[in-house]
Amino acid sequence: MERHIAVTRSARYYQAGELSKATRQVWFVCHGYGQLAAYFIRHFHHLAHADPATVIIAPEGLSRFYLNGTGGRVGATWMTREDRLAEIADYVAYFNQLTGTVLAECPPDVQVTVLGFSQGAATVSRWLAQASFRPARLVLWAGAFPPDVDFTVATHLLHQFPVTLVCGDQDEFISPEDLTKQQDFLRKLGVEPTVIHFQGKHELNGPILQRLHQALQS
Repeated sequence: MERHIAVTRSARYYQAGELSKATRQVWFVCHGYGQLAAYFIRHFHHLAHADPATVIIAPEGLSRFYLNGTGGRVGATWMTREDRLAEIADYVAYFNQLTGTVLAECPPDVQVTVLGFSQGAATVSRWLAQASFRPARLVLWAGAFPPDVDFTVATHLLHQFPVTLVCGDQDEFISPEDLTKQQDFLRKLGVEPTVIHFQGKHELNGPILQRLHQALQS
């Protein structure tokens, strides 16, 4: 008989910038499969360095593993198909606690961007379906809103903030047809996403991140 028990454990995250009452933008950025937050957040350092009123928060997946065999480089994942509902519940609870702690140090009108890259796109989408706050926008980068979120919940959720899809034109995991299917899926939920293309593969892109940052400043 399978049983579960709730335990307390440590969860790691990284931060760029200093939280204060002067903070105007907070970005919660969620890495993809096999990545670590320490390296992922480096792509966002230039945003915090250029604007002291911007803070980046990068949580890390609760499950780590060796990327090749039994040693060497380590990556993290948000979930697998094994015991997936429990893993989703764990990271949703983790994110809710983290955001509660972070936003308590910010002014009430702080603008929050939630960005999920690759596997992180589905991760942040499932989280927002159960989160106690609403961001200024959701950015799904080289990833998709998961179809397993209840249709009514997803529709209500996505009507509360704009959604942006970002994808490289040479992405080896997402074809143009996949991106079109995601657009059609979101339209069925009553959402017309903004779509941003860039020259590149399954990766982040500095100029596009800067463009997204400036969009909330204007």
